[in-house]
Amino acid sequence: MKNIVLFASGNGTNAENICQYFLTKTDVKVVALFCNNPQAKVIDKMQRLNVPVHVITKSELNNEALFLQQIKKYSPSLIVLAGFLLLMPNYLVKNFPNKIINIHPALLPKFGGKGMYGHHVHEAILKHNEKEHGITIHFVNENFDEGEIIFQKSFRIEEQDDINTVSKKIAQLEMKYFPEVIENLLNKI
Repeated sequence: MKNIVLFASGNGTNAENICQYFLTKTDVKVVALFCNNPQAKVIDKMQRLNVPVHVITKSELNNEALFLQQIKKYSPSLIVLAGFLLLMPNYLVKNFPNKIINIHPALLPKFGGKGMYGHHVHEAILKHNEKEHGITIHFVNENFDEGEIIFQKSFRIEEQDDINTVSKKIAQLEMKYFPEVIENLLNKI
């Protein structure tokens, strides 16, 4: 059995989609969610899907002795950041090399880094009159959005596009490709 541990901070659309995708797979299971926002909608979504939820603080995440023990009990084959807004501590990156991935709503290396998430990214893309937009799935390293790129998918920005239309196009790419990329990575483990 290959175990996925999810990290999320918000609505949980990607986390829920990943869980739904793997529900029928007999060799992969989403075994836990770690969330740093006690008000996040992802918590209810995961509870409805019977995924154990752990609400954590930033200081708990940064407590190597405590948190490493907590996450290792799930034997993660892959740790998936699905809208998690905290930086992964160095000790996690070192303990799970090339086993922590993130999805970013832009074509990295452009429009990445601290504070670049969700609508902030889309606003920056439109403000800079970019011709294309898309998603990047990448391995996590010690810096925001700088890990090795695994997958990118783009679309052309049309003249009539605004923040709402580009947000919807990004969401469609995320829903289609994120679970597929996760499955492909797990097949190589």
